[in-house]
Amino acid sequence: MKQRLRGATRRRVTAVAAVGAMLTAGLVAPSAPVQAAEQNLIVNGGFEAGVANWFANNGNPTDSAVLSSTPDAYSGTGAVLVTGRATTGSGPMQDLSGKVQAGQAYTLTARVKYENANGPATKQFFATMHYGGSTYTNLVSVVATKGQWAQFNGTFTIPATQNVSTARLFFETPWTSAPASNPDLHLMDFKLDDVSVVGAAPPPPPSKTIEVVGKLPGEHNPLIGHKFGADGFGFVHGGRVYLYLTNDTQGYAPDPVTGVSPGINYGSINQITLISSEDLVNWTDHGEIQVAGPNGVAPFTGNSWAPGMAKKTVNGKEKFFLYYANGGGSSNVITGESPLGPWTSERTSTLINGGTPGAEDVAWKFDPAPLVDDDGQAYLYFGGGPASTSMPAAERFNNPKNIRAIKLGDDMISTQGSAVVVDTPVSFEAAQVFKRSGKYYLSYSSHFGGPDFGGNQTPLPGYPGAGQIGYLISDNPMSWPKETYAGVLFPNQSQFFGAGTGGNNHQSVFEFEGKYYFTYHAPTLNKRINGNTTQGYRSPHIQELTFNPDGTIQQVVGTYAGVDQVRNFDPFRVFEAETFGWSKGVATAKVDGGSAQFGTSAPNLVVRDIDSGDWTALSSVDFGTDGVASVTAKVRALAAGGRIQVRLGDVAGPVVGTVPVDTPAGGWAEVTAAIEGVSGVHDVYFTYEGPAGTDLFEIDSWEFEAATGRPELPVTASAQARCVGGRAYVAVQAHNGHTAPVDITLETVHGNRTFTGVAPGANAYQSFATRAASVAAGTATVRATGTIDGSTVTTVATATHPAISCGR
Repeated sequence: MKQRLRGATRRRVTAVAAVGAMLTAGLVAPSAPVQAAEQNLIVNGGFEAGVANWFANNGNPTDSAVLSSTPDAYSGTGAVLVTGRATTGSGPMQDLSGKVQAGQAYTLTARVKYENANGPATKQFFATMHYGGSTYTNLVSVVATKGQWAQFNGTFTIPATQNVSTARLFFETPWTSAPASNPDLHLMDFKLDDVSVVGAAPPPPPSKTIEVVGKLPGEHNPLIGHKFGADGFGFVHGGRVYLYLTNDTQGYAPDPVTGVSPGINYGSINQITLISSEDLVNWTDHGEIQVAGPNGVAPFTGNSWAPGMAKKTVNGKEKFFLYYANGGGSSNVITGESPLGPWTSERTSTLINGGTPGAEDVAWKFDPAPLVDDDGQAYLYFGGGPASTSMPAAERFNNPKNIRAIKLGDDMISTQGSAVVVDTPVSFEAAQVFKRSGKYYLSYSSHFGGPDFGGNQTPLPGYPGAGQIGYLISDNPMSWPKETYAGVLFPNQSQFFGAGTGGNNHQSVFEFEGKYYFTYHAPTLNKRINGNTTQGYRSPHIQELTFNPDGTIQQVVGTYAGVDQVRNFDPFRVFEAETFGWSKGVATAKVDGGSAQFGTSAPNLVVRDIDSGDWTALSSVDFGTDGVASVTAKVRALAAGGRIQVRLGDVAGPVVGTVPVDTPAGGWAEVTAAIEGVSGVHDVYFTYEGPAGTDLFEIDSWEFEAATGRPELPVTASAQARCVGGRAYVAVQAHNGHTAPVDITLETVHGNRTFTGVAPGANAYQSFATRAASVAAGTATVRATGTIDGSTVTTVATATHPAISCGR
């Protein structure tokens, strides 16, 4: 985080040095002929698609500008107009990470024009690469004459040792320390058109597929073994636990020979990974949410770390709010229609930043964690980083006062009043609050000492050591004096998982079916890949919390065993193939269309990169007393001769069914195999076989068919189309005719909603807005889950609704 901050003086030195290097090395030269293997790496360089794929340079907190389309183009029908420039670096930027390569030469061309009436007769412009942190290199320059288009045209070579994982190109005017003193000279508006960077085609991305068994059969930690994820925040809704994670996998790039990836680069992370489970052992991969960056839900932010999640009914509509850190300098929130999205940004600027009252002196305004109290009032906890240098050294170490609490507005996307200090002992980051029995519990991660905290000292007795999780207990969610400190909740991970698993600590607590659970991360999967020399890629874990009679919490012990499975897995339904208890050698990827299990508005993933010898497995699958008749897989064959074997108990266990993947290559199809003589509860392994050295197939979903005699829940469904205020709505109702409560999910193409514990004889009802004046005839799906004779049963019912036009 500190590396991303740069002062004006340092930037000026960097820029001047870069110019000198170019002049002495002769890097600015007439453009070289384009070779057939080369390609233009810029997207929408002619701005014919408006400003898509471009954003204002945000490399420095003071950089800002407004980009808009203008018909005054050098060629074609559009160019970009840059206005409102706050610094000389304020200009249009495009992300080239993953495209440019160290040691390669590129040719850059572009057209630029300025027309400021009070501006100078000529003005120099730079095309500059920001490699991350304080590393800026001026690539090509041009001196433009006022009112005329000038051409950038030159070549540059990226040094062989340069890290290009966050390379971003932007256009600027020469640096000066006080540009606002003469804005006509330094901050004039300008136009840009016909940008191209031509050079070697981007390298194919290294395979991120993890070939080792990262989560061992029988163990429940880490939660997943096919990808990484950190800073987990647990959120419960509709009988499922959703875990939102910083996407550590985003920068994972193992060397194809050594298998070792460069160390994690937090600056490149702008996605949130989402997994969910109904039993805490079998986890469904919902993929990544593109939160930040130029193509993100909130493109005005550059990073997305340390998510926090909450739901609240706002103006009569249930909404879901995903908070995240935008690097170290600010925090933000996006809004979802469900825990799985779709996601939108109701803001055009960050929620927490330097202008937030009460947070001005907080070094890192990140790690936002929401709490919605029983009365509907919501709070946000955030902050961390170095303590104020105005404090005595002992206080900087023991009570750095770097965490804040603030009230959220009723809309959940604004704040109320001023932030208050949370006096967490030895605190560093990761504040999170939950409520139990009328008490508020705030946990947080402790710092590692050093000059940012008054030097290396011994904590006061009882205070946390380095990288541990401490906690406080209070009667008031906005009052956290140091006297509320209750002890260490969790030591550093390395105490439990050994060499290579230490580092920063981050946690959350959630309640699920009457028990409280503690989430944390540790680089255990990274360790199983690379041994004790890890690269900082973290994985999610869960342990159960145990409370003492006085409300304090027993210290958590981290284990690979993890938590108990809270219920057996129900196989008699369509469920996502990317639901894993354990796995080896596979990856997942998003595809078009909605989810067969979670509805059409939810993202759909498939299991991919399946080679012969790979496998996936489910824990404690309940086939009931009547047993199972068949299994159906939705697959896309990629090679001939592939097959899926269904085994019980172990990857080498008895084969109870074989599914031949003999469909035409490239198209999706359902294939079915009979299963006989299997009942009761088993771990189920899907082992994949076929020709060596090639991807065999992809899998979208599974469905087991029960043997005859399986009971069904007496749940009925109805659907209607209605007009309200000139808009079309689809109303869906399900009636529980069972003698016990059931969980009901209503699904339409316009959304879905889950109701837990619908009482016998009661209804579940939802009116789904179409946001249109008419709706075509369609079908609604009702999924009901309950218990019959001690076994979990899921029954699916459908109802059709007619078309309707609301006369608009």
